[in-house]
Amino acid sequence: MHGLLIIDKPAGPTSHDVVARTRRALGTSRIGHTGTLDPLATGVLPLVVGSATRLASLLSGVDKEYVAGIRLGCATDTYDAAGCAGPRPEPPTGIDAATLDGALNQFRGAFDQMPPPFSAKKVGGVPAYKLARRRTPVQPAAVSITVRALALEDYDQGLARVRVTASAGFYVRSLAHDLGQRLGCGAYLETLRRVRVGSYGETSAIPLADVEREGVGAGRWILPIDQLLPEIPALILNERAVKRAAHGNEITVEDLTAPGASISAKYRLVDSTGRLIAIAETRPGGLLHPVTVLV
Repeated sequence: MHGLLIIDKPAGPTSHDVVARTRRALGTSRIGHTGTLDPLATGVLPLVVGSATRLASLLSGVDKEYVAGIRLGCATDTYDAAGCAGPRPEPPTGIDAATLDGALNQFRGAFDQMPPPFSAKKVGGVPAYKLARRRTPVQPAAVSITVRALALEDYDQGLARVRVTASAGFYVRSLAHDLGQRLGCGAYLETLRRVRVGSYGETSAIPLADVEREGVGAGRWILPIDQLLPEIPALILNERAVKRAAHGNEITVEDLTAPGASISAKYRLVDSTGRLIAIAETRPGGLLHPVTVLV
């Protein structure tokens, strides 16, 4: 079993719980995730299986799309509904869809975002959430992110439904909290569904319960490793170059049966059958250096 298994995560378990449960179902320990979802969140959670675990860092760096329910009228220390101990807040007065859309303009494009105190970001080598649980004042360092698209889909009775596409490292919880501050009424994330990770949407996701029911048979839903990272251009190696790449040796243009026309910082190196041999980075002088070998 080598490839990508796209889970439709239910609300409740952590991403690490999903990994553990999938390991038991498939009977293999070589499974990892490509970016966590909070326990309250649902949706697309791609898991790398077998040799594909070597591609986790590449798969985690892609854009992600979310549909979020942001509750106006109250701020929480966790920036989400988990920190809301009292009743649901009353809808704030004087705020309508036009006001909300105007406030959202601040969060479109590239900017530095402050991660939530209750997050896995490390402060002095310690995860921020551990310090926050001890009531130790904590603020993780700001992260440069880019919001590609942000749209208000609906606003009713204090609940704003927004759709956002953002770069890796973006926190929807921080968006909710910061939006509340911008509006002066407080806000927190009430619901969250991730509907896309890179090129993989929710229609490709398999419910976790189905994977557990199928057991080892769920392996039929694993996307083969040769189909992953289609956004990285491929170069076809000759027989000599396949052996060189498999040992991590640099590749020259003479090693390619069909030199690529596109210019890229990274390439997928494949053999004549389309089997993925390695991911390579460009080096001075036209050399290609395999940085992740898959065979």
